[in-house]
Amino acid sequence: MISLVFISAYLICFVLACLYGLYAILVIGLPAPLVGIQIGLNAALAGGIGGGIYCLRAVYLNACVRKDWQVAWAPWYVIRPLVSVLCGGVSYAFLKAGLLVLESGTRSDSSELGFYALAFIAGLNVDKFIGKIEDVAQAVWGIEKSRASKTKAEE
Repeated sequence: MISLVFISAYLICFVLACLYGLYAILVIGLPAPLVGIQIGLNAALAGGIGGGIYCLRAVYLNACVRKDWQVAWAPWYVIRPLVSVLCGGVSYAFLKAGLLVLESGTRSDSSELGFYALAFIAGLNVDKFIGKIEDVAQAVWGIEKSRASKTKAEE
């Protein structure tokens, strides 16, 4: 049961750290050399928030609802939010490069909220996001999907 408490505390601290990071970037600001990557950093943090929330939901579902908490999953609970941060940052890179598109038209009044929303979703659902990125890589560059992403029918 100690691991359940540790994992829960870790995930809550992780989400709070991501929220504080967003607050610090938006209110306090960044040092001059990092201003150019502000939106990417915010997107990475939004991905981390999405991943942390997903993992917190998994904790209460597995520990309380299903009553199936297993310590063997502890590494997943620790690593998964970190992967979500990376996916949030990658989502920004793919949007900025034009490989993923949020809307069909160009708007002069658009903001970065689309970047942050996609980053949050990328962090929330890492598996589907990685599958989508592999679809883009296959369509654009002809790169085959990884074995982990292929379904039984595709193998």
